[in-house]
Amino acid sequence: MKTTLIIGGARSGKSTLAQEMALKAGGNVLFVATAEAGDADMKKRIEMHRKSRPTDWSTLEATTHIGSQIIKNMDKVQTIIIDCITLLINNIFMQYDENTDADLADKEVTAEIKELLDCIDGSDAHFIIVTNEFGLGVVPADRVSRLYRDLLGRANQMLAEHADEVYLLVSGIPLTVKEAGH
Repeated sequence: MKTTLIIGGARSGKSTLAQEMALKAGGNVLFVATAEAGDADMKKRIEMHRKSRPTDWSTLEATTHIGSQIIKNMDKVQTIIIDCITLLINNIFMQYDENTDADLADKEVTAEIKELLDCIDGSDAHFIIVTNEFGLGVVPADRVSRLYRDLLGRANQMLAEHADEVYLLVSGIPLTVKEAGH
């Protein structure tokens, strides 16, 4: 088992790198898509992503509880791509309103990521996980945006700690943050 975390800004090449890694690894691939098509633009983006993947890859569309859903769909799979944690956390976050208790949201996000980590630990598959780095800019002006940034940041930290290797994508160039074996 090996876990690779790919983190970076929007449109930095994260998904492309994940797909290249999976192709290089060979074998059966399960692509876990966490996006919800909430508007026409998102529907178009999802369709573009679908067309960019090899047709022999399996796809699992899962918006929450991805760990338990992956377990049910990972038979004979050597590589699992999760694209992406940013939207997974957004799917959880959107269940709340601006008055949500931060501790409640944090507990739900932590439980989601722990469920995924348990799934990873119980598998022999190579996991390639895509997520956005949301915390490099200024502090968001409103409470809701700050809460989302904090939740995604916590999820990313948990995943990076667990990952064997971590890459930061900057303008399509992968920078090694954590090497396997370190």
